[in-house]
Amino acid sequence: MSLFERKLQEIHNDLADRTLSVQDLVNESLYRIQEVDPKVKAFLSVDEEGARQAALSLDEQLAKGGERGLLYGLPAGIKDNMNTEGWKTTCASKFLSNHTSIYDATVVRKLREAQSVTIGKLNMDEFAMGGSNENSGFHPSYNPWNLDYVPGGSSGGSAAAVAAGEVYFALGSDTGGSIRQPAAYCGVVGLKPTYGLVSRFGLVAFASSLDQIGPITKNVEDTAYVLQAIAGHDPLDSTSLKSTIPDYISSLTGDVKNLRIAVPKEYMGEGVSPQVKESVLSALKVLEGLGATWEEVSLPHTEYAVATYYLLASSEASSNLARFDGVRYGVRTDNADNLIELYRKSRSEGFGAEVKRRIMLGTYALSSGYYDAYYLKAQKVRTLIKQDFEKVFEQYDVIIGPTAPTPAFRIGEQVDDPLTMYLNDILTIPVSLAGIPAISIPCGAVDGLPVGLQIIGKALDEATVLRTAHAFEQHTEFHKARPQL
Repeated sequence: MSLFERKLQEIHNDLADRTLSVQDLVNESLYRIQEVDPKVKAFLSVDEEGARQAALSLDEQLAKGGERGLLYGLPAGIKDNMNTEGWKTTCASKFLSNHTSIYDATVVRKLREAQSVTIGKLNMDEFAMGGSNENSGFHPSYNPWNLDYVPGGSSGGSAAAVAAGEVYFALGSDTGGSIRQPAAYCGVVGLKPTYGLVSRFGLVAFASSLDQIGPITKNVEDTAYVLQAIAGHDPLDSTSLKSTIPDYISSLTGDVKNLRIAVPKEYMGEGVSPQVKESVLSALKVLEGLGATWEEVSLPHTEYAVATYYLLASSEASSNLARFDGVRYGVRTDNADNLIELYRKSRSEGFGAEVKRRIMLGTYALSSGYYDAYYLKAQKVRTLIKQDFEKVFEQYDVIIGPTAPTPAFRIGEQVDDPLTMYLNDILTIPVSLAGIPAISIPCGAVDGLPVGLQIIGKALDEATVLRTAHAFEQHTEFHKARPQL
């Protein structure tokens, strides 16, 4: 059995007893990467020497009686849009293929303080724009459950690496579902925290009012540990919330008696696969058996969420990516005769098709004469969507539905149909627009591909989301299933 199948506390007990070393854990990770990553292609870069040195240092520190951090010795992967000092941070874009970070993102610093070991940087859709990992500027990643299928996106490398057992946990970022959807497709646990709970400092911005960093793990308990390590106010991030961080680990009581669950009819309607719907209904029966109750509700503005999201996210992307001009960051064309040509050719040569599509859409929505009709109206609809959730949470503790309408799809199946691709996020986007937390956990399988259950909570109530997910997990076996590679 892989060391990564053991619980975090078991690993820490064995480290304390010296029956296990951090070097053993890092060796396990590097061996697994060598064994399966040529097939899964989850990593963009691996720092074998740096990981071995970090492991040796932690082992020596423990031998001298040093304190153990919350994530002591655990091998981790980081999505390649988080700055990591001395490492390439490319956002899976050829534009940043020569970019090396000169500082750590706050989450990377917090992982170091918690004493995890960073193994490498993980593949993603270019600048986090995509839902399949097929938009990576370097190569696609593959779903460990079936290599003919996508792992989801944009944090597809993070989810695939955890599912394939290459790292103990990973960090992803979620703008419209980019943690939850790949977690669902790969049969692992992915949490999008409340907007502002985890610092975005050092995360390369896609859509600043939506981007949020969160953990991807094999089970809910590990998610609670990683969230505990990375949550908290950061003065370097102006959108970071000043809130008291609860003890997420102690919230995992297994008790959901009298929990009030809302199930939006819009999340179980047209477009949702019957098998996915059946898996969600079966999950609700499990929670009912534990003392929870559920009722159908309505989130009436859900149908406008995808259009609203693509107007707002693309507008923010148009603004954020203006900094990539061939002068200050990344690649620069060799064939420019003047400054304007330098801008145009550097961006044309550096960005991929999906990034260009979204920049054009966002620039159009922000342009004079169309701002009120598109961007301003989208902001108003965003408020209505947020109010839908607030109204439901007046009577219920959590909202439950599928994470995605279907299991993972075949590679290449939707690559020429961006509208169909965008609709895969129809059940995660409303949560992102509202800025509230949600988790995806495994709840079934269709034709050998995992199905994700989405549990949505009130703002800053990650504890109830985790408690509900953990209670379900303790009475089912879905999270224990592993792909055969």
